[in-house]
Amino acid sequence: MVSTAPMRPEKSPDAEPTVRLTVAQATIRFLSNQYVERDGERGKFFAGCFGIFGHGNVAGLGQALLQSEIAAAEAGAQPPLRYVLGRNEQAMVHSAVAFTRQKDRLQTWAVTASVGPGSTNMLTGAALATINRLPVLLLPADTFATRASAPVLQELELPSSGDVTVNDAFKPLSRYFDRVWRPEQLPAALLGALRVLTDPVETGAATISIPQDVQAEAHDWPESLFAERTWHVARPLPERSVIDRAAQIIRTARKPLIVAGGGVIYSGATDSLAALCEQTGIPVGQSQAGKGSLPYDHRQSVGAIGSTGTTAANALATEADVVIGIGTRYSDFTSASRTAFGNPDVRFVNINVASLDSVKQGGVSVVADAREAIDALRAALDDYSVSYEYRARTGELAREWDDIVTEAYRVEDGMTLNQNQVIGLANTLSDPRDVVVCAAGSMPGDLHKLWRTRDRKGYHVEYGFSCMGYEVAGGIGAKMAEPDRDVFVLVGDGSYLMMATELVTAVQEGVKVILVLVQNHGFASIGSLSEALGSQRFGTAYRYRSDDGRLDGGKLPVDLAANAASLGAEVIRVQTAGEFTDAVKVAKASDRTCVIHVETDPLVPAPDSESWWDVPVSQVSTLESTQNAYRTYADWKKIQRPYLKPSDR
Repeated sequence: MVSTAPMRPEKSPDAEPTVRLTVAQATIRFLSNQYVERDGERGKFFAGCFGIFGHGNVAGLGQALLQSEIAAAEAGAQPPLRYVLGRNEQAMVHSAVAFTRQKDRLQTWAVTASVGPGSTNMLTGAALATINRLPVLLLPADTFATRASAPVLQELELPSSGDVTVNDAFKPLSRYFDRVWRPEQLPAALLGALRVLTDPVETGAATISIPQDVQAEAHDWPESLFAERTWHVARPLPERSVIDRAAQIIRTARKPLIVAGGGVIYSGATDSLAALCEQTGIPVGQSQAGKGSLPYDHRQSVGAIGSTGTTAANALATEADVVIGIGTRYSDFTSASRTAFGNPDVRFVNINVASLDSVKQGGVSVVADAREAIDALRAALDDYSVSYEYRARTGELAREWDDIVTEAYRVEDGMTLNQNQVIGLANTLSDPRDVVVCAAGSMPGDLHKLWRTRDRKGYHVEYGFSCMGYEVAGGIGAKMAEPDRDVFVLVGDGSYLMMATELVTAVQEGVKVILVLVQNHGFASIGSLSEALGSQRFGTAYRYRSDDGRLDGGKLPVDLAANAASLGAEVIRVQTAGEFTDAVKVAKASDRTCVIHVETDPLVPAPDSESWWDVPVSQVSTLESTQNAYRTYADWKKIQRPYLKPSDR
């Protein structure tokens, strides 16, 4: 009888060699050999891995990182992937995000956490990274792929689905998600994640969920998987016909205005922007992410725009007949909830690497890298300039706002400070290349208006997600990215109490930040907003409960300075401008993380932006304060516009 079974092929003598590693060991080795290149400059993409270990990753990725460190030490080298122990999983993601923002998205970190709550603690960080279009690789551990021990500790059981775990919550928050059920799936997952992380359009959080048993499983990997791989970060070029159409519209403008967003900075387009606006005289307003696109004292800079903008930028926005958005996603703060651009005939030209953002507000969509598009537009506008009168008006408005800032900064030594004065002192005493970091509360809006930015990377305010607790962790990431700059973290007591424990990580790693801790006994920002909306600052103060059961008793005896000292920071308590000045000098001279604790009056507002932010007010109420607030809200709603007229008419 003749067998019909196929012959078993013999292994080819020139078959690719393999190496036997666990899935976790293969992951770490792969990440260690990833590079990015833009404009001919090449560098490692992953600076390291943040991690907190528990069941699910301690014997997987934890063992792999340990093995890598020991092998490097035996060879007399540094670990190919530096490991940093954080104190909070969310904060680790924030540090990674701050690092990559400071690096213009050209380098980042991986972050690993254990099964269950360790991994879901990273969800907020994933949302923040994706909303801000910043690359970070998340490696949450997962429950058993084999389900041999199910249900394991911290496992979610759904009666309707056996393959869903808590890590599925990452799917809507990530730009890329995969789960590695088998070792053979790892290469595709890693390559898929790197494709997204290095793409300026697609980038955000990339999540690869690896079950704990799979992490520890051995497999024979082709050695080519671990060869150095360079990912090119592209600069998409604009179409010539689209640039011509955009230039044609701009030439018709008598009062054009540029809105510079974060894309200007990430693209390294600040010099190109300066050349364009100097050539044409077009003034530039800046979003939160775009602040620093021009120095504050540049002739065409009118500062922040929108709900937290300057009166200069917002006055020009109201009159603008052509608005040129560059690298902005037109958030509600930038557009003042679609009330900023008041000219009924306003037209838009939108330059963005992402088509999603380029079509906002209608108008001409220029899908391209910001630097390449600006350079092309400058060449197409070599015969165009705004009038002398418009240049003069731009300068006059900018000087008027600068005088307002100077007055807000003014201090009388010996007097208790307010938040505007604290910002002014920190700004004046910092060096031009120093970085200010903030994220939530009233401080970001006040910084947007008042901080005089002198360097393209000197302003680091996370306002895409405006996440309380980002500040300390973000300051660590910013400092790790650029150790030669001092980093000033400005944080109110509300955000500080959310995630102060990362001060321990700063002390552990010898990462020096200067933390200005503003004690205002509650939520100053929401308190102000609550009052404006007729809700009388309800639930925004840190108080004892009074006899009638309300939280409006005396102040809580919370000593945040003592708390910071207990976490290992050097703490300086100040009350006056002179004491604050001396404290900054001590902090800048120190090689330790320093906390400057200052108590302020939360009822002293920043200068008015003469703008609006859409937060709905109760339509009916028995409270007079709410009734009055609703009438104001209804008046603003009357001028809210869709901005959808086509620009090529």
